[in-house]
Amino acid sequence: MTDSPVPAQAAAEAPASVLDLAPVLPVVVIDDLADAVPLARALVAGGLPAIEVTLRTPVALDAMAAIAAEVPDAVVGAGTVISAANVDAAVRAGARFLVSPGWTPALLAAMKSSGVPFLPGVSTTSEVVALLEAGVREMKFFPAQAAGGAPYLKSLASPLPQARFCPTGGVSPKNAPDYLALPNVGCVGGSWMLPADAVKAKDWDRVEALAREAATLR
Repeated sequence: MTDSPVPAQAAAEAPASVLDLAPVLPVVVIDDLADAVPLARALVAGGLPAIEVTLRTPVALDAMAAIAAEVPDAVVGAGTVISAANVDAAVRAGARFLVSPGWTPALLAAMKSSGVPFLPGVSTTSEVVALLEAGVREMKFFPAQAAGGAPYLKSLASPLPQARFCPTGGVSPKNAPDYLALPNVGCVGGSWMLPADAVKAKDWDRVEALAREAATLR
């Protein structure tokens, strides 16, 4: 993490737990900055207030800033966080939580210092135990389906009941209920409520309808 201070406002507005905001955490890739605000409004209206904007496009940080400024009911966060620089830039853009596909000691230290909740990515039991040892109990399970799916997480519930997960990667409306039925799953991550053709057509009513269906999965 850089030595730059984290804005106090960002830390103060951070949610207590991202896992408890809604059953589904939309994973959003924004290519057109003009889509950010209407897309976020559609997701919020559909009952999905937490929005993970992935740091995969040049406009991602500006998109987070726009959502934070113009959609007050949204809880916008940053995804694909893989460095301390990402952590700092995302929080400064208004991110209220952070999500990484994996973690290293340096990245974990940066996320811990950010002042906002975070979900470091894991795919093995050893990674889960290492995070528990570091005092972290909420994690992203990624890539969920490829790493063993709901049966894998079910097998962790008894020996590691302290850990809670947001499985992401290959999650769909068909298998999401299997994950959400597990005691160690707080929410699932996915992008099915944002089909490419709907976003391209600016069909925000369709996005809202799909978000509303996702919000009822638990």
